[in-house]
Amino acid sequence: MKSVLAQSLLSGAAESCALPALPDSPGAYRWFYADVTAGPYSAVCIFMLGSLFSPRYSVAARRGGHPLAYSAVNFALYHQGVRKLWVLSEYPRVELQGPGRLRIGRSTLTHAVDGTVRMDVDDGTAPWGRPVRASLTLRPMTGRGAEVQLMPGLPHYWQPLAPRSEATLDVSSLGLKAEGLGYHDTNHGQELLGSRLSGWHWARTHHANHTVVDYHLPDGVAPLRMMAGPNGVVCERGPKPELRPTSLTGWGLRVPARLHAGNEGVGEPRLLESSPFYARLEARRDTLDTMGEVADFRRFHSPFIRWMAHFRTRVGRTA
Repeated sequence: MKSVLAQSLLSGAAESCALPALPDSPGAYRWFYADVTAGPYSAVCIFMLGSLFSPRYSVAARRGGHPLAYSAVNFALYHQGVRKLWVLSEYPRVELQGPGRLRIGRSTLTHAVDGTVRMDVDDGTAPWGRPVRASLTLRPMTGRGAEVQLMPGLPHYWQPLAPRSEATLDVSSLGLKAEGLGYHDTNHGQELLGSRLSGWHWARTHHANHTVVDYHLPDGVAPLRMMAGPNGVVCERGPKPELRPTSLTGWGLRVPARLHAGNEGVGEPRLLESSPFYARLEARRDTLDTMGEVADFRRFHSPFIRWMAHFRTRVGRTA
């Protein structure tokens, strides 16, 4: 009886840490996103399968290319809103090393049985290959949220996995280690972004006792709001927000002039990353900390922008 019970417990633990299904058809994708805010530092890490940032996958998917052959690791470190490191490396395969662990290149994503999430990056900066060794360790303070379909009738989904976490940022290649708050989610879909879903912008805000994510979608679709805190994780559709001022980046991408958490203004954002189709923004005020992204996926599929994307990506030969 004890051995049966132990086997059952082990099976349940394995299921609890298992990664969601990986993409397996042309055009499909999944990514695992995490960010950490620790004092004056911010870091973002993304493990991408069928990479959103891959100019190669943008073309290959239309010709039957498999998403796992275009997988990538992105890591960025910022100090007071200024980028210090940028890694974006693409590899031709992914290695599953267990139900809760995958490897891309020399970098690994681990969902442990106790709920801890760890992203270990062992790669080089783009485009020159300066060695980077870094890890983000998240210890969730809440459970997972439910998976949500972003747009009615379209096969694109989002799920908060560890939306409010104690976090450790360790960049050993720079001798940096700091404690703070972390956030972790996953997006996946069955068709290329930009084929029907034109874009979105979203923002994650850590408050003193809870975390909020606001997802703004195109075509008049009601926005999503997630709240994670002592009472658990709740995600619901809200009313269409009032129109707010925007500004144009140097690439002509329209971004919010101020970042908000619901109706509460956080402040004018710092532009952490700017490209013709994508921007990453950050704002802080008192105990509020907001990280946001704006994406115009249709722009990315233009031949000129795909050509430009090659210069921000390194391509590895093996995983």
